[in-house]
Amino acid sequence: MRDPYEVLGVPRGASAAAIKSAYRKLAKKHHPDSNKNDPKAAERFAEINSANEIVGDEDKRKQFDRGEIDAEGKPRFQGFPGGGGPRGRAGGGPGAGGFEYSFRSGPGGAGGAGGAGFEDILNSMFGGAARGGRPGGSRTFEFDTGGIGLDLDLSVAMSVSLEEAVKGGEKRVRLPNGKELNVKIPAGVTAGQQIRLKGQGETAPGHPPGDLLITVSIAPHPFFKVDGSDLRLDLPITLYEAVLGGKVRVPTLGSAVELSIPKNTSSGRTFRLKGKGLPKSGGTGDLFVITRIILPDGNDAELEALMEKWRDSHPYNPRSDLG
Repeated sequence: MRDPYEVLGVPRGASAAAIKSAYRKLAKKHHPDSNKNDPKAAERFAEINSANEIVGDEDKRKQFDRGEIDAEGKPRFQGFPGGGGPRGRAGGGPGAGGFEYSFRSGPGGAGGAGGAGFEDILNSMFGGAARGGRPGGSRTFEFDTGGIGLDLDLSVAMSVSLEEAVKGGEKRVRLPNGKELNVKIPAGVTAGQQIRLKGQGETAPGHPPGDLLITVSIAPHPFFKVDGSDLRLDLPITLYEAVLGGKVRVPTLGSAVELSIPKNTSSGRTFRLKGKGLPKSGGTGDLFVITRIILPDGNDAELEALMEKWRDSHPYNPRSDLG
């Protein structure tokens, strides 16, 4: 994935408000519902969501800026302490302080090496079971790890868009070792769910390969808020639509639908669209649409005069119940 700042078109020093504004504009522009004839729209939309998940989150942005995670939110591989292999994998060579270590990971295991601090780790793990020695200033320790089971599973995180979570799809995942895999996203995947790919983890001589465990997260959506299996949407309506009523277009995860707004609809009124939410056991959740009355930009002298006349002839107090 590209640099998230580059994806959103903002500098690294951009404020949180500038990032949020850029994200919303791009998400609206590239939303698949607005680009039905563009097969790459969903891919661009997912990239925008993934970028916002990194730099739109204060903690993840700091981690990315420090180089602790990559553009997809995965920890950057920074080597292993003492020069040894990962999680007990064999290595070899001279260590610091005049020591040399070799350890076996079963029949045919290779020699290994580490710094003086690594000797303490091995001693604590294997009870100081050192073998052999070498005259002079350098001592050689050999440890037999043939009876130790290695954890060769790899864990990575993968962010998907809300549309991908519902409909499924395919996404490319980059592993800490630089390897890339195409991962099939099952339809109906939920946040926190794990996808296991057998045999795609780490390897070590004499051991079967580990598995790749992918933990799924769902990127924030520019319009919808997830509430269990339900979705919530703030729907902007005009003042005249609120007063006079009318039909307005409402986006869903499928195709858009028309919603009839009754006359005299207040801001905050909720409409329920059955079956327009997320898949769940035994059915589908609902979409709850909350109206938000939006006034026109700028000052409108004609509207102000109309409201003054209306106020004088039709006074009312919507806060009377508050005391």
